[in-house]
Amino acid sequence: MPKAVKLYVRYVDAVNRTVGRFTMYMIFAMMGVLLYSSISRTFFDVPLIWVVEVAQMTMAAYYLLGGGYSMQLDSHVRMDLLYGRWSIKRRAFTDSITAFGLVFYLVFLLVGGISSTEYAIEYNQKNYSVWAPPMAPIKVIMTIGIAMMLLQATSMFFKDLARARGKEI
Repeated sequence: MPKAVKLYVRYVDAVNRTVGRFTMYMIFAMMGVLLYSSISRTFFDVPLIWVVEVAQMTMAAYYLLGGGYSMQLDSHVRMDLLYGRWSIKRRAFTDSITAFGLVFYLVFLLVGGISSTEYAIEYNQKNYSVWAPPMAPIKVIMTIGIAMMLLQATSMFFKDLARARGKEI
C-alpha cells in the first residue's frame, strides 16, 4: 500500500480511537440525567420537562460518535452463519466488497446530515416540544459522527484490501 494510504489509516484510526474512548463515558452522563430526573420526581415531586430530550440527544451523540470506534474494534452486529468459517483472506475480500455499500450509504447520510444541519442553523430550528431546545448542536454532532464513520469505513476498506492481498497495514 502507498505511504499516503498508511498515513490515512493510521490517523483516522487514531482520531476515532480517541473520540470513541471519550464518547463511551457519555453513557454515564445520560444515566446521571435519568437518575436525577427519577430522584427529583420521586422524592421532591418535581417533574422535569427537559430530561427525555437530553437523554435522547446524549444517546444519539453516544452511538454516532462511537460508531467509527465500534467499526474499528469490529464490535458491530453481523450475521455470522458463514463468515466465521471463512479464511481471513476471504473475509477481508468480502468486507472490501461490502464496504462499497456502506460508503454509499454513509455518503448519502452525510449529505442529508449536512443539509439538515444547515437548515437548523439558518432557521434556528427548535424541537417541537414544551422545552423546545435548539436542534443545531445535536445535528452538528450527528453530522460529525457520520463523517467519522465514513472516514473509518474508508480506512477499514484499505485494511481489508491489504489483508485480502496477504499484507497488513
